[in-house]
Amino acid sequence: MVSYKRLTPEEVHFSGAALLDPDESTDMDLKEEHPELPLLPQSPRCSITIALLTLGGLIVVLSGVWLLGTIFWLHKPPSTEPHRPPPPAVGRSPNGTWLQPESCSQIPEAWRFDCYPERGVVVTAEMCHARNCCFIQNSQAKTSGWNGVPWCFYTPEYPSYELVSITDTEIGKVGKLLRNKKTYYPKDIDALQLEVLYEDNRLHVKITDPAEKRYEVPIDVPVVPKTASSNPSYTVDFIKEPFGLIVKRTQTGTVLLNTSIAPLFYADQFLQMSTSLPSRFIYGLGEHRSNFLHDLQWNTLTMWARDVPPMELTNLYGVHPFYLSMESDGMAHGFFMLNSNAMDVALQPAPALTWRMIGGILDFYVFLGPDPSSVIAQYLDVVGKPAMPIYWALGYHLCRWGYKSSDKTWNVVKEMRNYGIPQDVQWNDIDYMDSALDFTYDTMNFSTLPDLVKDLHKHDQHYVMILDPGISNSLPSGSYWPFDEGKKRGIFINDSNGDILTGKVWPGLTAFPDFSNPDTHEWWYQNLKSFHEKVPFDGVWIDMNEPSNFFDGSLNGCPENELENPPYTPGILGGTLKAKTVCASARQKISTHYNIHSLYGLMEAKATESALRKITDKRPFVISRSTFPSQGKYSGHWLGDNRSQWKDLATSIPGMLTFNILGIPLIGADICGFGGSTTEELCVRWTQLGAFYPFSRNHNSIDEQDQEPTAFSPAARIAMKEVILLRYSLFPHLYTLFHHAHISGHTVHLMPELYIYIYIYIYIYIYIYTCVRTYNNSFVSSGGEEHFQQIIYTHILYIKYIYIIIPNTTLWVSSGQPLNLIVSLSEDGLAKGDLYWDDGETLDTYEKDQYAYIYFTVEQNTMTSEVLHNHEEAAYITVETVSFYGVKVEPENVTVNSQEAAFTYHDNQVLTVTDLGLNLSRNFTINWM
Repeated sequence: MVSYKRLTPEEVHFSGAALLDPDESTDMDLKEEHPELPLLPQSPRCSITIALLTLGGLIVVLSGVWLLGTIFWLHKPPSTEPHRPPPPAVGRSPNGTWLQPESCSQIPEAWRFDCYPERGVVVTAEMCHARNCCFIQNSQAKTSGWNGVPWCFYTPEYPSYELVSITDTEIGKVGKLLRNKKTYYPKDIDALQLEVLYEDNRLHVKITDPAEKRYEVPIDVPVVPKTASSNPSYTVDFIKEPFGLIVKRTQTGTVLLNTSIAPLFYADQFLQMSTSLPSRFIYGLGEHRSNFLHDLQWNTLTMWARDVPPMELTNLYGVHPFYLSMESDGMAHGFFMLNSNAMDVALQPAPALTWRMIGGILDFYVFLGPDPSSVIAQYLDVVGKPAMPIYWALGYHLCRWGYKSSDKTWNVVKEMRNYGIPQDVQWNDIDYMDSALDFTYDTMNFSTLPDLVKDLHKHDQHYVMILDPGISNSLPSGSYWPFDEGKKRGIFINDSNGDILTGKVWPGLTAFPDFSNPDTHEWWYQNLKSFHEKVPFDGVWIDMNEPSNFFDGSLNGCPENELENPPYTPGILGGTLKAKTVCASARQKISTHYNIHSLYGLMEAKATESALRKITDKRPFVISRSTFPSQGKYSGHWLGDNRSQWKDLATSIPGMLTFNILGIPLIGADICGFGGSTTEELCVRWTQLGAFYPFSRNHNSIDEQDQEPTAFSPAARIAMKEVILLRYSLFPHLYTLFHHAHISGHTVHLMPELYIYIYIYIYIYIYIYTCVRTYNNSFVSSGGEEHFQQIIYTHILYIKYIYIIIPNTTLWVSSGQPLNLIVSLSEDGLAKGDLYWDDGETLDTYEKDQYAYIYFTVEQNTMTSEVLHNHEEAAYITVETVSFYGVKVEPENVTVNSQEAAFTYHDNQVLTVTDLGLNLSRNFTINWM
């Protein structure tokens, strides 16, 4: 029998190893070649440690003095001009060249705003002075791929806009901005309109060109008919010249937004706005592989949807220009830039942030919170709250690219059943298709696919298939209806000449549907409906929808124009907008691809969600690779083509947290890894983690070793089975969390009270209050101190207040089982919780009042279950057992609805009342004395 090595705490070394700076990549490569090396260097010996601690203490003291000085400097200026370094005197030499003022050197490095942000350029003094900016060379070269202190930076008095007028309106203010001096980017827009909308708990600002309509992101946002209450949670100050906005929190005076710290740019293809930040604690800004907390040490995040396996310092599949900021006093606010053009978001240690976009308008919101949960809810009030998922979406999913036949796929399902391992959904990747053609299946290798799907349905299981947007355009006319009909209806993306743009994806030469066209949605629906009549799938996985293209642009290239080669190109992987996608100059129904590229996945998700509603008459299940704000209304997301490595397991955790902030709670990562072959230890640990992803799917690449739970040793198989069963037992809790996300914009984490720092998932440090160890039924109570616990295969995790069901191999069967309530009492003997319940699949059950909602409370040794909204679905569920953890004194008697009941009490402070048979649709009380 296999013996699994147990690491001691001294042997465990893990951190964000995947997040190292580029100059550390050599070390990372070495570590990957030698997996026995720790992910962090070993700790130094004691003598060295003492020396380092002594030196470190000195550094801390000096840093403290510097920090106090800096804080004093930051708060010294008056409220109309906060956070501005001293202005230099500007002059010119006799020959007319720009003279750098001596006071440029007085600007602290952390407050130098980049005047030459172009990538791949070593900036010289001549280049910088040509832009009338300060130049101080840093010891580290500023070249492509390196973020550091800018050599070329703005003077405090760099020309910007002037606020020449401002007037009150019913919902805020309207102003006029004028620019008197040209910038170094072409086509400055000299006159702008400022619109400031005072809305409750949020501020909405739009800066537009009053002379010519510019592209705006086509997503619905709320229109507020009146101004905020008489006591808003924020104040707005206007700086006339150079123009700036300063937003402060009324309660504390904290500056949340200050755009006066650097010049405003508003050219046709270059918009730039900077702001100070109240702290270094910034979260969100997806999609990037990074820590949950973003690094402000000269860190530039590029946003432009791109097909690339997750890697650091790279623009990935989705675009989410929203951040949440924690302030020093524990309050929180958020900021959303509603723009879909390619952009850079530059973070610097001042702390400060700069938005650089190459099109659209400045359209942004400030959300006042004041706590993180409120910030997220306010953001989702604008972009839309996530959909309530169909119940089986929360089960366990299996997939791989490379089953290569329906029989192999079916055998995997049968093996899962034989071992009693829960599985709700089976998937297929593109190998089910006939020659990778959408809306077809391989009638040779997948001839039994319709029968497989029928068998899944017979066992209360479900089937999901992949679809890519690329539609083959190289088959004989009349042989492939999706292209022939699409061409006839004119629903494909065209090149700049008006001809169908030809790219290349899995089926070969392809055309790309234009999902910004409503006619495309109808065509998409008809294709899905026709295929559903052959293979009655239950959900759709939309992949490659950045959109991905094996060509750069098209078969015929792209024209040389300002859309393909803008004056400024953000730090996009590949260096050009067309890299591995379609031409930026391509024409779509509502705009050029230049403007709406990053909306492609959102628009395809909307078309797919709408089609599934009509086809199944149930809640749609859609998982999309590319995402944009409001995506949660239409689909979930997975973190893309990860690899079977420990660091990929680790980085999935900030990915889960970040996408919850971004309003897409149905989020997961490929359990055990997609690329490369996993190991048994990694797969077990990843399954134990992935069982608590909101969306839990094991997915594997072609020609890699099998990694479904049945492929491993008995010990590993049992460990995976047990944790998946645990997930299923927690289904009512998870389902209720999604209800709150859908209704109130809450985040979804199976253990929301538990903060875990994971060390290869074998040892964990836990910051926790009262909770329950699920693996030995014991009780833990603490004031938030660290607990160190070794985790072995059969040890899973801790829970707080929760309810569980007796799990089965599918959620449909499990959901009909009795409930066992687990109540973890606080030190004061208090607890509360709730349960949302409906039929799990009907559309809009909450909106149609077709649901039950029960609220549980415990105080003064009495538990009360109160039905706040009743429905027949609740009548099918009974409460069989209630266990109270943290009952400090053994009771003398227990009553249920005033009737004496049998109970047990254990020395670990656990009181259990069994054989209850209480109907969930009726109020009840349990009391102990």
